[in-house]
Amino acid sequence: MNDTKNFTLQPGQMTLVDLRAVWAERQPLSLAADAWDAIAASCATVDAIVAKGDPAYGINTGFGILAKAHIPNDQLATLQRNLILSHAVGTGELLSDTIVRLILLTKIGSLARGYSGVRPVIVETLIALYNANIMPAIPCQGSVGASGDLAPLAHMTLAMLGVGPVRHNGALVDAGDALRAAGIEPVTLAAKEGLALINGTQVSTALALHGLFMAERLLEAAMVTGALSVDAARGSDAPFDPRIHAVRGQPGQIAAARIYRELVAGSAIRASHLVGDERVQDPYSLRCQPQVMGAVMDLIANAGRTLLIEANAVTDNPLLFIGENAGGEIISGGNFHAEPVAFAADTLALAIAEIGALAERRIALLIDANLSGLPAFLVREPGLNSGFMIAHVTAAALASENKSLAHPASVDSLPTSANQEDHVSMATFAARRLDQMAHNTAVIVGIELLAASQGIEFHRPLQSSETLESVHAQLRQQVAPYDADRFFAPDIEAARKLVVDGALSASCKELFTVLHP
Repeated sequence: MNDTKNFTLQPGQMTLVDLRAVWAERQPLSLAADAWDAIAASCATVDAIVAKGDPAYGINTGFGILAKAHIPNDQLATLQRNLILSHAVGTGELLSDTIVRLILLTKIGSLARGYSGVRPVIVETLIALYNANIMPAIPCQGSVGASGDLAPLAHMTLAMLGVGPVRHNGALVDAGDALRAAGIEPVTLAAKEGLALINGTQVSTALALHGLFMAERLLEAAMVTGALSVDAARGSDAPFDPRIHAVRGQPGQIAAARIYRELVAGSAIRASHLVGDERVQDPYSLRCQPQVMGAVMDLIANAGRTLLIEANAVTDNPLLFIGENAGGEIISGGNFHAEPVAFAADTLALAIAEIGALAERRIALLIDANLSGLPAFLVREPGLNSGFMIAHVTAAALASENKSLAHPASVDSLPTSANQEDHVSMATFAARRLDQMAHNTAVIVGIELLAASQGIEFHRPLQSSETLESVHAQLRQQVAPYDADRFFAPDIEAARKLVVDGALSASCKELFTVLHP
């Protein structure tokens, strides 16, 4: 188990706990000592192939449709450098340092498995960049998710060559200057190394992991705000009865119902209307939370399993297998095709969209005096004050935007490389759009937090559960009650930040251990 001060990478054995820790905070990185022998043996296999002189894709041939071109040994270094320079064609905003950290980590882990044929110095240089906080400047657009994330990983590799810009401690600087200041020697790529560096799914995977971890935070926060809305609307906790969920048998639903039971346990607001309440059933946005959020929980867990495998995977091409044959064997395949990542990202998009969609419906319920029994738009003197009227419009706009963004990217494909690469995954976009969706949903859940907190205050002096009152107090440390109309956007931003930072569910983290295998 890695401690919080140092991360020792054991190739092929990273856990989601490890990946979450690196995502949350940069830690000094080292490679397990027993990994270096496999790297050296794989490199020796490439050397043997070069010495023998037989054509081997990516070692002494051109690339893609140009694979039939044989390259003489004295031009192999130029071949690899040209590959990087010509493939560094990305565009758009630069990926964040958080994403680039995950890209570097997963690329190091992949190469260190010993199937890619790179020299130890390649892995050493990537580790040095990571530890010096020299983050390659990687544009976010330009990959179709096969054959690998070629353009963005070429930008990653430029930093190793001392070419182009990098981000160092948050500032854009020249890569050569940054390497010199850190005492890192630029590399001269040897046979196959350029291809091994850019031929892989690490960018798509890092983006999808970011989406996964954001989805986990959104799920936790939305379950807290959903429970708070139950009390604000004086809803029933009967739909959380474990017997209902046991007879259906869906594991996420069963786990979600338990979480809701524990969140509302001990609420005096709930106890106040156990008897004499004319309502028989609550609207679905309250009553069916275990069914919807449980299904979301299962989707997130399934995506996590796929992405963990991919984070540990070897996804470049060709691959080197050291067996009984002298010098080993090189085999061309297609592990660079990011279809598993695309599918995982598309399911995460569904999960993120549904979290926001259900929260938006609860906001709509709370502001409707006929449904909630609360003052219209959750404000005293409605009419003089508009209250939460337009905050709900913002939530509706973002929920609708997420519906369009949730359209599966993986069903699209455009052939590239003169039809040699005739089916691609679109995994990079599938994963990249998750960040925007997550921030949209975070705003929606933040607005629900404000609305539900406002709602329970109309029931004073009755108290909600101890856990939910703690959440309410946490919000009120930053945002005052909405007594009359005021500039509302700063309140929403403060609530959004509680959701995005994971602070909203921090006080009841033990309830959500099922989400963090």
